[in-house]
Amino acid sequence: MIPFTDLQSQYQECKTEIDAAIEHCLRTNSFITGKDTTLFEEDMIAYTGAEACAACGSGTTALQISLKACGIGPGDEVITVSHTFVSTPEAVCTVGATPVFCDVDEYGLIDIAQAESLITPRTRAILWVDLYGQTPDIDVLVALCKKYDLYSIADAAQSFGYQYKGRRVGSLADLTCISFNPVKNLGAIGDAGCVTGRKDLVDLARYYSNHGRDTKYVYEYLGYNARIDNIQARVVQAKLPYLQGWLDRKYEIAQYYSKELAGYYITPIEHDWGQHSYYVYVVEHVDRDRVRTALLEQGIQTNIHYANPAHSTPAFAPWHRSLPVTEQKSATIFSIPVYPHLTDLQVEYIAEKCKEVA
Repeated sequence: MIPFTDLQSQYQECKTEIDAAIEHCLRTNSFITGKDTTLFEEDMIAYTGAEACAACGSGTTALQISLKACGIGPGDEVITVSHTFVSTPEAVCTVGATPVFCDVDEYGLIDIAQAESLITPRTRAILWVDLYGQTPDIDVLVALCKKYDLYSIADAAQSFGYQYKGRRVGSLADLTCISFNPVKNLGAIGDAGCVTGRKDLVDLARYYSNHGRDTKYVYEYLGYNARIDNIQARVVQAKLPYLQGWLDRKYEIAQYYSKELAGYYITPIEHDWGQHSYYVYVVEHVDRDRVRTALLEQGIQTNIHYANPAHSTPAFAPWHRSLPVTEQKSATIFSIPVYPHLTDLQVEYIAEKCKEVA
């Protein structure tokens, strides 16, 4: 069986560094906050080129504390997408704001023209998603936000390491929300995340991640227990030197798939302003469920990102609106393995079987 992900192979590649990171925290009793958190934030600033970084417990809490840092709450609207993992619109709702769902374009990224048409006097931010590992047109989105005096917030859970016109994700919006979930481009061994961007906003996000305080018993805001575990921070740092090699290998695999599967499936399309980071490799087929079953019979695991768009689920019923492109894609998309530790023979086998069952 070729699994959809293979975290054990990744661990074996950098086992020495990961084990040392864990041992350091156990030996020094470094578990939350303190020097190790600060060093992690400094590494993220150096890597992304952002003004500032606030570590936090997950990509979901990164979204929540970013919205809180922007002062977004009840009575406010946030334009976002439904074609994403649920945490994106969920975060909008859990801070008390209203999600205004926008459709996506042929890339699966936010439809910028439609987003502008959805702006009202209550709109406070546009929260977009770098779906599958590439960004929408950031220059256009940021200019749009400035035109209407809105916050620009990027959900970059799937695109860490990507560069837009030579600038890294993390430095492109007012705030960028990053996830280090174990299956992400750069993963911890549990949940972890961070917020990067404007220093004034990141400093507020840091308050909200730590019970609304920056000193032990002085609470400036009502916050969350959303701190990063230092073991997770150290593991992410240990893996960081490997990231570009992993991204390059995934890109190589994806290019092979796109060449081999053309004419059999609708394959991903890439913007020309950066090398796609391929968090996942997603194809479309009108008979998706039959194809996935056939591939599993051939020993190939697949996944769907995402089968049930948020706006169509019960939790988001109050904010449902028609999103034709999102709904069409959710009925036809599925993902095939693209992790960097696949062998050439496995990649060739996957492509061949995909063609056989199309």
